Amino acid sequence: MKDLKYYLERKYPLVVVQEDDGSYFVEYPDLKGCFSTGDSLEEAVQLSLDAKKAWIETAIDENIDIPTPKTANEYSGNFKLRMPKSLHKLLADAAKQEGVSMNQYCVYLLSKDLEHGHQTKV
Repeated sequence: MKDLKYYLERKYPLVVVQEDDGSYFVEYPDLKGCFSTGDSLEEAVQLSLDAKKAWIETAIDENIDIPTPKTANEYSGNFKLRMPKSLHKLLADAAKQEGVSMNQYCVYLLSKDLEHGHQTKV
């Protein structure tokens, strides 16, 4: 079995959902039962990293199979996006108000829309 560092460096997808009360629920779907919550997006993401570490440590200690991230070989997790300067400003301002990076904020917005069934079929 590989060590903790190996698994922590793997890019497991993280799903973020904002609850009706304004808090955030985050989970790693590939790591069954690995989730966390936070009052802010930044707190939820930070706590998700702690939860992932604890989940992996437990799996290693108990000889539980740790799955490979399902999307690790299919997608890089990066893409370039061009947008109007005005939209860029709105996103940057909103992220600053939330206390997170614009990247984290955009990922949250995209995952929230997809989680609520607004999937675009291609």
